[in-house]
Amino acid sequence: MKLLNVCFLALAFLVFSAEPTFAQDTGHGGMPKAVGAGLGCGITILGLGLGLGRVGGSALESMARQPEVSDKIVTNMLIIAALVEGAAVISLVFCFLTLLIG
Repeated sequence: MKLLNVCFLALAFLVFSAEPTFAQDTGHGGMPKAVGAGLGCGITILGLGLGLGRVGGSALESMARQPEVSDKIVTNMLIIAALVEGAAVISLVFCFLTLLIG
C-alpha cells in the first residue's frame, strides 16, 4: 500500500508539473491547451469520485453503527456531497475557460 501511495504521489507530481507546459499555446492550433485542459478535467473528476466515495462510505458505516441518528447523518452527507460537487464544477469551469480563453 505504501508503494502504491508513493507511485501515485510521483505520478501526481509529474502531471501537475507538466500541466503549465501543456497550457502554453505554441501556435499549432491550440493542441497543448487542449491537453492541459483535458488533464485538469481528468484530475478533477478523479478527485470528485474519490471524495464522493469517501463521503458515502463513511456515512453508510456510521449509519450501520448508530441507526438512530441516520437522519442527521444523511443531512450532513448531502451537504458535504454538494460542497464537493460544487468545488468540482468550479474546477471544470476553470479548465474549460483555460481552453477557450487562454
